[in-house]
Amino acid sequence: MQTIQPTKNSERELFLDALRGFAILGIFIANLAGFSHFNGDANVVSPWITERWDDITEFFHIMLIEGKFYSIFSLLFGWGIALQLKRGAQLSTIRRRLFIMLLLGAFHLLIWSGDIVFFYALVGFVLLLFRNCTNKTLLITAGLLILSPILLYWLKMNYPILNYPADLLRNTGIQVDQAVIGVKSEEEFNVFIHNASWLDIAKANIGGFFFRYSHLFFVSRIPKVLGMFLIGYFIGRSDFYKNLKQNKKIVHWVIALGLLIGLPSCFMLAYYITRPGSAYYELKIEGWYETIAYTMGVVPLALAYVGLFMVTFQTQLGHKLLSVVSPVGKMAFTNYMMHSLIGSFVFLKPGLNYGGWVGPTYYTLFAIAVFTFQIVLSTIWLSYFNYGPVEWVWRSLTYGKRQPMLKT
Repeated sequence: MQTIQPTKNSERELFLDALRGFAILGIFIANLAGFSHFNGDANVVSPWITERWDDITEFFHIMLIEGKFYSIFSLLFGWGIALQLKRGAQLSTIRRRLFIMLLLGAFHLLIWSGDIVFFYALVGFVLLLFRNCTNKTLLITAGLLILSPILLYWLKMNYPILNYPADLLRNTGIQVDQAVIGVKSEEEFNVFIHNASWLDIAKANIGGFFFRYSHLFFVSRIPKVLGMFLIGYFIGRSDFYKNLKQNKKIVHWVIALGLLIGLPSCFMLAYYITRPGSAYYELKIEGWYETIAYTMGVVPLALAYVGLFMVTFQTQLGHKLLSVVSPVGKMAFTNYMMHSLIGSFVFLKPGLNYGGWVGPTYYTLFAIAVFTFQIVLSTIWLSYFNYGPVEWVWRSLTYGKRQPMLKT
């Protein structure tokens, strides 16, 4: 009988870095919808806007990218916390790590109001409350949290008072914008942002924080992310990937069900989002249908992606190809912030001022070009240094002493 050998720790870390790099690319493509300020205005004539292809690309973005990659990143976050605890990290150290992450996220918010680092750090503290739960409890709780937006949206449709946190944050954002940048409406903000300096943009992002978290409350992002954290925590704590050969049948079922349920649901999600009107934000019945499509599509398809990545990584060719992106994942925090700097420079007025002039087709190609550059840069950087620049700051502040940066 063949003895099943567990995956080595070094292989597991290489896989995690590769998957994290893959997720970073998807997140960047999704974020470029915000960075680019593309709104489908038919009056804008640009060589970088191709109406027919942009419509097709946007549809497939929603179907195959929207929500899937932050879900994968959420899973990896929970997985990472589990590995830290398994390796004997003190709870106080993990809390310090999350607190420093919170501070770095707050700084990043001044560059890009769509930051997820600050949000992940906050939800990370909640994750720690579940650290001693049984695996069964983790998975049941995760499932309920991931499904909860369907019920929450229906409740907000029928009891609008439940949307009070989102309304409060939005109104606070309006007041902050009036006080800090003198903007009183969305139309005024659109004029402001196309003429703003770097300092003006940083000031605008103070109000942007409140609009961002109003959106996160409205779309019930907290239970979605916490649910994926818990699944990742279960995978990391149970050594699921380390014993992948034993769990291969489960992975195949996850892939099959994820594609079978996720693809049709995400097709419907793209259909609802690309329709004219704003039924979702007006808490109409069509918005509830969109919520159901999102809930039934995004997480299953994201898990199918992870399963496919696992299976492919086990093959000789797949291992070789996917390992190429692992340096990007190893310094994911640095590369994520780099996306914000690049996106701001390319699309905002103080930089190249391409905002509103580049459609989904071309900004997708732009994202792939930037990611290719990051593969090369990260590979060269990690041949000389132990950490990415942001990772080095994060680690040094966590442990209260300067970490060795140069490789010896």
